[in-house]
Amino acid sequence: MQLRTSQSSILWRQVWGLSAILAAVMFSWMAYSLYQPKILQELGFVKLAAWLGIIQGLMGAVLEPLVGGVSDKIQRRFGSRLPMITTGVTVAGLIFVATSILLRWQIPVGIRWIVPVLMTLWVMSMIVFRGPVVALLRQAAPLAALPQANMVLTVIFGLVGALSPLMTIFLNSAGASITFILGAIALTIGATVLYSSTPRHVLFSTPESIQSPISLFLISIIFAFGLGIGLEINLLLRVFPQIIQPSLNSINTDLIVSIILFISALSVFPTAKLTIKLGVKPTMRLGLLAILVCLGLLVFHPGGIFAIVLILVAGVSFGLIFESQIPLILGIMPCDRAGLATGLYFGGMGTASAIVSILQQSATPVTPIVEFFWCGISFAIVLLCLTINKTQI
Repeated sequence: MQLRTSQSSILWRQVWGLSAILAAVMFSWMAYSLYQPKILQELGFVKLAAWLGIIQGLMGAVLEPLVGGVSDKIQRRFGSRLPMITTGVTVAGLIFVATSILLRWQIPVGIRWIVPVLMTLWVMSMIVFRGPVVALLRQAAPLAALPQANMVLTVIFGLVGALSPLMTIFLNSAGASITFILGAIALTIGATVLYSSTPRHVLFSTPESIQSPISLFLISIIFAFGLGIGLEINLLLRVFPQIIQPSLNSINTDLIVSIILFISALSVFPTAKLTIKLGVKPTMRLGLLAILVCLGLLVFHPGGIFAIVLILVAGVSFGLIFESQIPLILGIMPCDRAGLATGLYFGGMGTASAIVSILQQSATPVTPIVEFFWCGISFAIVLLCLTINKTQI
């Protein structure tokens, strides 16, 4: 199916509202990722700091689909996903505030276990509303216009991610307590913008009693999409910079990630046009294949100009994947199952994140050959899923 729907069919105010809460979520994750290991190590949970991310990733593999399915039921019953989103944002904000207050005092040894519990609950609360928020994109644009609507999310993700080194410097200077308060404020503002920018007939649509049937096969396909795509993205953003950095002494790994994300944001218009011209599935194949080639070329230890070219190609390739992933997932699932679709996809990505974390914590470092091997597996998984799923998008 050719994607040539007019932009006039897209609810652009709602799309920008979704972008606002996406930016807030990214800022909150930056704050959490920056201070979580530091706080746990200071409190004496050294081993837990290394494994908590893996545990939470595997936890997301189970919770994401469950939460997505529940959000679909709430949508059918009440005509809105707002209760799920509001609950998740509220709990996440309160946990940020509670943690901020705790960190202002010397926490007694006997109750220090509360901190990792709060961190885990915070991750769970973020899971509660992340999938339902992304599922709202299906209400903001018809299926054929999803790549155009998703351009805004791609730009916001790329730009906010590219600013991560600067934000890290600011958050480090602010301290953990202030940072968590800022995270709570960001989530509140993002949710408010989303609510105010979404038309009332979208927020509170007519409840539906009919539920579209769905097979275990399709459920497995979407989860596998998340696993395969998640593996490539995690390898690109977490392992690729570490391997290529020695060839670029003046650039650290965080800056390499920022460049990749910034290039993905800059390339959004040509990648969107390419998605509209080729279709979602061919664009996804092209992006994943390009990343596979980039990671494969690391075996030859590229340096200088060649290394810079690989980073630039990786940025465009990431843009292709990010531009096509949400239209792909929402396009192969019935509209009233959008929450389950995003939940399964994010669950697969959580599993992929845990796998890469385990690889990075192994006794031997991840070599270019090992990275290429896992990237090949992930490419094969997605290619198989794209082939056996006959939905034309």
